[in-house]
Amino acid sequence: MFWFSGFYFPHAFLTGALQNFARRNKFAIDTVDFDFHVLDQGEPSGTPEVGVYIKGLFLEGARWDSISHELATQLPKVLLTPMPVLHLETMRKDDIKARHGPDVLTTGDPKYKCPVYKTLARRGVLATTGHSTNYVLPIRLDTSRPQAYWIKRGTAMICATDT
Repeated sequence: MFWFSGFYFPHAFLTGALQNFARRNKFAIDTVDFDFHVLDQGEPSGTPEVGVYIKGLFLEGARWDSISHELATQLPKVLLTPMPVLHLETMRKDDIKARHGPDVLTTGDPKYKCPVYKTLARRGVLATTGHSTNYVLPIRLDTSRPQAYWIKRGTAMICATDT
């Protein structure tokens, strides 16, 4: 279980997780990616067979409903809600497409591609590594509403809060 918000450069952690899986299974690194699972039942007691568990993220513009296992609208006067533990399961991209359908990694994905930012500012500059200094990655979350609904609400996950 990794406290994701504590990483100074989370891109290196994510790349390392993908590299470990690719090397162990003798796959090219560009053929693997993450499939995302929200663990509603609390923190797991062991380690995952593949991938990593992360915690420490907060949702802004939405909340996670553990009963319906999907994004839900915010409660009144609550700006940030803690996100449950996430399992970033490392898989071949072809296996992710077979599991969720051919449009899963494109614009036709029925899930919300929730952006993850390091800070609430949601802006950053391009670093020398080619990565933004603030944007981390999109995490696909279950929802029964269209992506446009969550985009208009400004729904995102944040690593570090100001409070």
